[in-house]
Amino acid sequence: MNIQNNIENKLLSHFNPEHLEVINESFMHNVPAGSESRFKVVIVTPEFQGERLINRHRAVNAVLKDELANDIHALALHTYTEGEWHKLFGE
Repeated sequence: MNIQNNIENKLLSHFNPEHLEVINESFMHNVPAGSESRFKVVIVTPEFQGERLINRHRAVNAVLKDELANDIHALALHTYTEGEWHKLFGE
């Protein structure tokens, strides 16, 4: 299983998100083709309701602690509640 799929599976099973995007942004940097070291995660879940941004990021980082320690060089997090997501993007 590749790193991107592993990230997706972990976040899906832990947060049961309404919306999830895991985007491999490694190609935008000076790395070999096919690298999986830089990701952007967009996650929308009711579990973030009432949580400060730092706590949302800590929750995601805790779920991905092994990947962050061993595989991921950079991780950009965009964390939303359902209400925030609908207000910003109307989806």
